[in-house]
Amino acid sequence: MHIADLRDRRVAVWGFGREGRAAIRALRQRCADQRFTLFCSAVEVDAARAFDATLDVVAGEPDAATLGQVDVVVKSPGISAYKPALLAAAAQGTRFTSGTALWFGENPDARVIAVTGTKGKSTTSALIAHLARALGVRTALAGNIGLPLLELLDQRAELWVIELSSFQTGEAGPLELGVITSLYEEHLDWHGSRERYVSDKLRLADVSRRLLVNALQPALLERTQDHPQRLLFGQPKGWHVSDGFICRGAQAVFPIGQLAAPGLHNALNACAALAALEAIDMDALAAAPSLARFRPLPHRLQPLGEREGFDWVNDSISTTPLATLAALESLHGRAVTVLVGGHDRGLDWTPFVDAMRSAPPNAIICMGSNGARIEAALRAIEVRCPMVRVDDLASAVTGARTRTPRDGVILLSPGAPSFDQFKDYAERGRRFAALAGFDAATITGIDGLGIG
Repeated sequence: MHIADLRDRRVAVWGFGREGRAAIRALRQRCADQRFTLFCSAVEVDAARAFDATLDVVAGEPDAATLGQVDVVVKSPGISAYKPALLAAAAQGTRFTSGTALWFGENPDARVIAVTGTKGKSTTSALIAHLARALGVRTALAGNIGLPLLELLDQRAELWVIELSSFQTGEAGPLELGVITSLYEEHLDWHGSRERYVSDKLRLADVSRRLLVNALQPALLERTQDHPQRLLFGQPKGWHVSDGFICRGAQAVFPIGQLAAPGLHNALNACAALAALEAIDMDALAAAPSLARFRPLPHRLQPLGEREGFDWVNDSISTTPLATLAALESLHGRAVTVLVGGHDRGLDWTPFVDAMRSAPPNAIICMGSNGARIEAALRAIEVRCPMVRVDDLASAVTGARTRTPRDGVILLSPGAPSFDQFKDYAERGRRFAALAGFDAATITGIDGLGIG
């Protein structure tokens, strides 16, 4: 669908976050004299009217009848495609699209690498853009990583690196290369079930002429085995990690100790990025030295520094238990007090609990809405480390200070979303930094967004 196809139709935008505002601007740009409806929360009404006085603003979540009064709804990603009202309206003829889908409709010939995955997608996307720019390629970095595609409408790049969440993978158009970094359960509240989450995530494969996937994930390999042009990273024949190096086959290419982004999983993300460039016929070996100049993304195993004799690490982006395990593995050998818990989406914490049987950290602080559930599971196995449950992040930081030895690490890696207490993971990470005594204002956005 092109934006011009929406002329003279009854069109609504659902959501007034950054995606929603980008959609309104794009619609206004292409359909200047047309009136549009906006569905937003009651607290956003005044801001919405100030943003565009011509909008017909409807406060509150629309029901099926309200949605049925328009021809097309441009939906923000965070609004589940499986809401009963949405499904009912769609059955009656209302069409639902998104900013992502509209951008692909406007740019059918763009050269696109799209990246998804439960974990690693943001870092891998940023690495691909960083490496491509090191080769002199004019590259756009956008999508779920923090810059809606419609904010770059009518701009030109030689290569588009687009991060897609599981909410967006079904909205992409045909593209040159899809990358899937990992596949675990997440966002069950949006998708409704683990199987639907997996199926939605893998919709990227359907629109990717070539598909690059993580060879270290058997379930992902099984689910993508029928793709006619599937490529792998993480296996000895290609880009992989071995003996402290990022390697291409038998060739040691880059020492992982020179990566500013810590952890084996980030070395594997670098492998994915190099393999992606190679898959589109770029010189990955020539780009590899620029890994040393890559700046890690905020809130992703971000070393904040030393305060009061402790090293503080902000991994607020961690929203699954497996991500917390990866964070702990990256700090193997250190005395780590880990802060876990947040909004309870019903994810299975069994793998985390099982790992704590044999390799507990220095201490575990359970917090937030699901803190009691995590604590109960850990006490059931009689975890062999100090553990306490608290209500909020401030109390968790206080508890960590009293339970961490000097030269130890205090790690925020919640394994859960932040919605029980914070707007998003970034707000949670900045609050953690402030509680630790750092200037939270210095933790800004992601470097390299846009075109460069």
